[in-house]
Amino acid sequence: MVNELRPYHALRLLLRVVGLPRSTFYYQLQISERPQPYMEEKKLILDIFHKHKGRYGYRRITATARKLGYWINHKTIQRLMHELNIASFVRRKKYQSYKGVHGKGVPNHIQRCSQASVPNQKWVTDVTEFNINGKKLYLSPILDLYNSEIISYELGDIPNLKMVDKMLGKAIEKLNTCEKPILHSDQGWQYQMIPFQENLKKHGITQSMSRKGNCLDNAVIENFFGILKTECFHGKQFVDIADLTREIHSYIHYYNYDRIKMKLGALSPVQYRTQS
Repeated sequence: MVNELRPYHALRLLLRVVGLPRSTFYYQLQISERPQPYMEEKKLILDIFHKHKGRYGYRRITATARKLGYWINHKTIQRLMHELNIASFVRRKKYQSYKGVHGKGVPNHIQRCSQASVPNQKWVTDVTEFNINGKKLYLSPILDLYNSEIISYELGDIPNLKMVDKMLGKAIEKLNTCEKPILHSDQGWQYQMIPFQENLKKHGITQSMSRKGNCLDNAVIENFFGILKTECFHGKQFVDIADLTREIHSYIHYYNYDRIKMKLGALSPVQYRTQS
């Protein structure tokens, strides 16, 4: 009986030494034995966050969770992400491509109207640059304003006419005979070359260009470049250009098929196009 009381007396002595009331000690002990709140929700948030490699903020995580049957308030998810010390990437300053003058420009037929009512009605394009250990890689994509889907793209070490011609050829192959989109770009020299412009006319594509030095006229494609570089390039280590090339191929597929956009009703570009 004496031996059984020893732990109790030892505890009383310890509490007396540290000056902690017994009621406070037992209250904290009781709390510590309770199951932690939102454990399942936190696991779900971490699963979604890591599946998308840290690219989703609380809004996209909320939308994805609801698709999975978890109806959690977005403010709760925001708070739980703060407790988990996770956050999506911060967008860096957008890359401003060269706005050169070389040949014949054309009018702006889009006039900052970044919406389209059907697929393959309005396209936008531009070229962006990556630098790995002093070596450069250029990306030239075509984006559909209907659902922000990347219709086609080309990668190369030189931003020449051959690269944009290949990109255009891949996009043309996806058109039905009745589809005659507008293709909008900046005033880059590639888009002012006569062979490029004649190829557009041959396939009934109307060419459109931003006003000189006004990047806002082509803001949608610039926004895509910002997303791409934030989620796929900045803060990451690449061995060489070939390593980066593989990552960009993988990311564009992810962007088209898996990455949801809130303005598309929490659907990916391809999901939005196929469901519409």
